[in-house]
Amino acid sequence: MPLEFNDQYVPPKWLFEGHLQTIYPGILRKFKNPHQFNRFRVNTDDEDFLDLDYWNNQNSRLVIISHGLEGSSDRPYIQGAVKICVDNGFDVIAWNYRGCSGEINKKARFYHSGATDDLDTIIKWAEAANDYSEIMLVGFSLGGNLTLKYLGEETSIKSSSIKKAMVYSVPIDLKAGSLNINRLSNTLYSRRFLKSMSKKVQIKSKLMPDEISATPLKQIKTLYDFDERYTAPLHGFQDAEEYYKQCSAINYVQNIEIETRIVNALNDPLLPAECLDGTKFKNNQYVTMELTNQGGHCGYPTFGEDEFYWSEKHLIDFLK
Repeated sequence: MPLEFNDQYVPPKWLFEGHLQTIYPGILRKFKNPHQFNRFRVNTDDEDFLDLDYWNNQNSRLVIISHGLEGSSDRPYIQGAVKICVDNGFDVIAWNYRGCSGEINKKARFYHSGATDDLDTIIKWAEAANDYSEIMLVGFSLGGNLTLKYLGEETSIKSSSIKKAMVYSVPIDLKAGSLNINRLSNTLYSRRFLKSMSKKVQIKSKLMPDEISATPLKQIKTLYDFDERYTAPLHGFQDAEEYYKQCSAINYVQNIEIETRIVNALNDPLLPAECLDGTKFKNNQYVTMELTNQGGHCGYPTFGEDEFYWSEKHLIDFLK
């Protein structure tokens, strides 16, 4: 897998390190997307549902965007990517994982980093909705891992319409990423994630008390704890270790056979060294690991002539 170093991104002087480049876009960026969309509910094979936002202008090319952990289709980093794609002649689908659209899903299962069955459902829905000549996949953080795993799964019946993929800030080694987020310097992020996920567990424990209990939440202090107690057993894994092993994109990238680019920042506070080492993969001419010195996690903020961030301009250059 080719390894490239890109020094084109230069952050504003006052956003001089990875935490600032992560926090500002995640909390303080205000992005208004004027393009109109329709929300659709897609039924899954297990009688649950997925909600997606669809910008359909009858273009021949479609971009499907997958968000990060506890994200949604209305997050600024998603909306920025949506707008620049629509502006440049793409139809776009930004989909929400189970329980992430503002309404709790029907089943005991939630979503997780390897739930490629749901991504496949969205792709098949899109193909039925329109006859696209090209489909591009874009993923951020967890959505990036999900995208890479989907593309690399040998058992997946993947559409021949999928031509390219670009992913940002990807924890390709899930265990290393989970342990890294437990560091004291990442307390702000871990607490925010755990608070949001725990709230969903509490809601579900009331709706389906025979399947989910909120009692163990009192003992959960880390993301690893949450995956051990909830993510793994609810989704058919023996424990967190098996979940991380079976779902980490690092184990699937060597099988990808379409042009794919992984963009990770060396100063990303949420990504440990294991997620920045492109040499771990077998040679694969289709996949490029692109490392930037700056950028943070799903960040790359820029302030200039237009409203778009560096990552969004970089994305459209790749897709076009």
